[in-house]
Amino acid sequence: MRFAATGALVALMTGGCATLPAPGCPAGAAAKLRAELLFGRNIGDALGVPESAFRRFVDSEVTPRFPDGFTILDARGHYRDGARNRIVREPSKVLMILVSDEARDAPRLAEIADAYKKRFRQQSVAILTHRSCASF
Repeated sequence: MRFAATGALVALMTGGCATLPAPGCPAGAAAKLRAELLFGRNIGDALGVPESAFRRFVDSEVTPRFPDGFTILDARGHYRDGARNRIVREPSKVLMILVSDEARDAPRLAEIADAYKKRFRQQSVAILTHRSCASF
């Protein structure tokens, strides 16, 4: 009995972590998934992805997958390079997209990240998702 109760408690605790419920949105707003992709722009220790190359990447990889729109912000990345055991600071870009169909659009986000890593020899591209309310 003790094991059954413990198993039920674990299932309840971890079940809530699997997915977040849609937020209660105010009138005029709709529940959306907000995705953010974080792109570092260094290749090695030097700026390897200039603005013009990033714009071409957006035009060829992002716009065709999300033609309804998105936002791009300039950022500064900061992380520990485990292979070289040192702190790296680099110019970065944040791509924000409101996803309307999660099942259709999640693979598109991964395709964008994979294309960036391959094209610009990057170790990683972070993909963050958040439940949000949006109105336009």
